[in-house]
Amino acid sequence: MGAAHSDDLRERVVAEVAAGKSRRQAAAHFRVSASSAIRWVELEGETGKVSPRQRGGKSRSPLEAHKDWLTSLVLAQPDLTLEAMVLRIDVELGLKTSDASLCRFFRRHRVSFKKNPARGRAGPAGRGRRPPELESRPGGS
Repeated sequence: MGAAHSDDLRERVVAEVAAGKSRRQAAAHFRVSASSAIRWVELEGETGKVSPRQRGGKSRSPLEAHKDWLTSLVLAQPDLTLEAMVLRIDVELGLKTSDASLCRFFRRHRVSFKKNPARGRAGPAGRGRRPPELESRPGGS
């Protein structure tokens, strides 16, 4: 994929076409593809600008409107699974969603479901300190 062209170049190509040259002639003069010149002239005719259109899909999740309800649900019942939350959202809010979209929502709002770090973790099997009865032996094994 090629690099994006500046608005200045786009404006010059469109101005050249407006001055009477064909789109292909203007494209050849400024060393851009003919299809780009054609699209820029069409874009300028539709929007009045030559800047590229906005990219992307939906701007917001339908869960955003229920942010306060979701965060209070997590605070009230922190042990709920994503699947259980999806069912609650469907029943209580009438909103169809998935656990993946709910996971993205919580990631976006920096809500974490990690366990309490004060509990400590179990060490990996077969690693760590040796039992005291084996440490006193000379040679070890």
